[in-house]
This record gives sequence, structure tokens and C-alpha cells, in this order.
Amino acid sequence: MPPQPQPQPPQHHPYAYAQPTMPSIPLGGGYGPMGMPPGAPPTGSGGGGGGKGWLWGLGGAVVASAVWAGVLFATGGFEDETKADLAGYRYWTNLCTPTDTQPFEDAGYEQKDESGSTSTSSSNPQHSSSENAALDSMTCNVDFEPSGSSSSDYSSVWLYTTASLHKKTNPGPEFEAQYRSYEDQKTSAYSYEVRPVSGLGDEAYVVKQNNSSSSNTGAYVILAVRDGWMTYQSTWSQYVSSSSSASAKTPEEATELLKKSAGATLEKMKE
Repeated sequence: MPPQPQPQPPQHHPYAYAQPTMPSIPLGGGYGPMGMPPGAPPTGSGGGGGGKGWLWGLGGAVVASAVWAGVLFATGGFEDETKADLAGYRYWTNLCTPTDTQPFEDAGYEQKDESGSTSTSSSNPQHSSSENAALDSMTCNVDFEPSGSSSSDYSSVWLYTTASLHKKTNPGPEFEAQYRSYEDQKTSAYSYEVRPVSGLGDEAYVVKQNNSSSSNTGAYVILAVRDGWMTYQSTWSQYVSSSSSASAKTPEEATELLKKSAGATLEKMKE
């Protein structure tokens, strides 16, 4: 059975830029009924004292407003001018196009042939994409099998790749935490190990699932990369039946294949 997609990490929340407190205006500087300042003389009145109080209240409000506007401009309150650092990556309607599968083919795998199927939902590979002013999302799902395998020799490898271009929010501060959270997901059957990976983007992590079973019937590995405001994840999910003549890649072997594929794929995504 194809692996069920893992729950995606929660979406990033924009930074909460703290805004200064609105400067307080003395009560005497406020406006009363009919839009007139308290104590203002009736229209046409020659009372000088009330006129000065009205001018003083109005002047205080104007000064306070000017100060507030200056603070907003200084802190970027009117508009966040932070530019998204997409590191040269661009949006692809079909992420399978730049996804490099050569490392897997060199390791003895080939894409399953779905050409005889009449259902478009079973096409291989599958892709989807969504372009938005705040976030571009892309996916590619490839179903592999060992080269030369027969229908009775069941062994399947799924390579599920996603990439996102974050146009409004910097994913950096939360990126590591998203994948470190896997370390808290454990049962009596499995647990996860997370470690950093060098040589890919600004930061990268590999998530390896450890199974309590000693049999080599499968492997589940996630490789996550952040480069600027672009995030990338490729997931290797393999299952080998006990009757199959093929053997599953170890998590270490799968990690190396994912790293090779990611390095070439990320370069192609900039073209």
C-alpha cells in the first residue's frame, strides 16, 4: 500500500511586530459634542480664553498625531518592506520536471509504468502546484520499484517531494523546530531521530524513523532543506514484502540518495 502522507508541519505565522502604544492626549484636548473642543466659545464669540484653550487642544492633537505617524514610519508600521529572500528559486507548475531521479535509477530503481491505466489519478509521477501572493506550493510524487521486479515480487518506494516559496514570512526561525518536533512522536513500535545535514541550503535536517522490528522490510526518511525563504522536503518511504527477493535500503543509504537528488533538484529549480 502507498504510504500515507505525513501531517505537514503547521504553517508559519507572520512575525508579530510590536507596535508602540498610542501617545495619550489629555482629556482637555479631546473633542466634545458637535465636533467642538470642550470650552470652545460659541461661534462668533469674542471670548479670548476659550479660543486659546481650543487652539492648545488642537495643537496637542496635531503634535501627538505627527509623533505617532513618525513612529509608524520609523518602525515600518504602515507597510512591512521586508523583501522575501527566495535565493534565486522560482515557481514550477510541475515540480517533477526539476526533480532529479537519477540517483535512484543508479541505485537500481525505476519508475513504475502506469501507461496502461485508464485512470488519470494513478499516473506516475503525480504533481500539483498552487501559486499565491503569500506562498507558492509545489509537490511531486514518484512511485519506484526495483528494476526487473515481477508483479509477485512486491517492493515499492515512494519519493514524495514538496517545495514552498514563502513570499511574506521568513520560515527561518521556525524551520528547525518543525522537524525537531518529530523527536516527541514515539510509540512502542517506532521513534524518530533528527540530525543536521551540511552542504544543502542555509540549513538542512534529516529525520529517520527507527522501527522496533529488526527485519529489513522498510525505511522511512525525510530530508528537509531551507535556503533563504524557500523550503524543500523530500521523503523516502520503502516497503519490501517478506517474500520479495529485493532488500530495503538502510536509512543511511536512503539519506545519501535523498541528498544527491536534493542537490541536483535545488539547482534545477533556479533555472
